[in-house]
Amino acid sequence: MRKIQFIFLLTLLLTTLDTNHYANAAINEADTKLCETYKYALISSLREPVDQAVAEIYKDDKEAPSNLIWATYDAEILKIKQLYGVGGLYEITLKVYPYYDAHMSYGVDEVVINSNGELISYKHLKTYPR
Repeated sequence: MRKIQFIFLLTLLLTTLDTNHYANAAINEADTKLCETYKYALISSLREPVDQAVAEIYKDDKEAPSNLIWATYDAEILKIKQLYGVGGLYEITLKVYPYYDAHMSYGVDEVVINSNGELISYKHLKTYPR
């Protein structure tokens, strides 16, 4: 009887170890690779604080056009700093390129935002002459 129980348990164990259980990857319904899609989604989610930083940077610049904007596809993620462990707060450092009219570059700025969407700091790096 013990021999039959042993064979039964061994068979059960081997069949459960042999099955593959893979998690389904995220479905990508975008025109870019999944990693790029995550990047653009992250940058897009931070639009408001970046807009706020750009407005603050150029508010005293008398030469700055009034219709200054930036594009998520031009922005670069420079650094993502994990503050409190996995799943906690993150600081995201972006480099943005404000422009006006038909993509006439006006400047380069560095913006630091946390994953709660709060503007931490910003720094103006360069202004292009008009």
